[in-house]
Amino acid sequence: MVTTDWFPDRGMRRNVLALGTAGLTDIAIGALLETQWLLGIGVWGLIIAMMIDLIYRP
Repeated sequence: MVTTDWFPDRGMRRNVLALGTAGLTDIAIGALLETQWLLGIGVWGLIIAMMIDLIYRP
């Protein structure tokens, strides 16, 4: 049985995974195209995803 308190956690987890996936995709594409700005956006996306995951621990 799942309580209703769990549903916001699932949404936050989905956001963290989406942000991390987008960051990794940006890093991979930036490395292939050798563009520093795309690498930077990807790294910041991963940093933000990790910060959200560390701060928002239920």
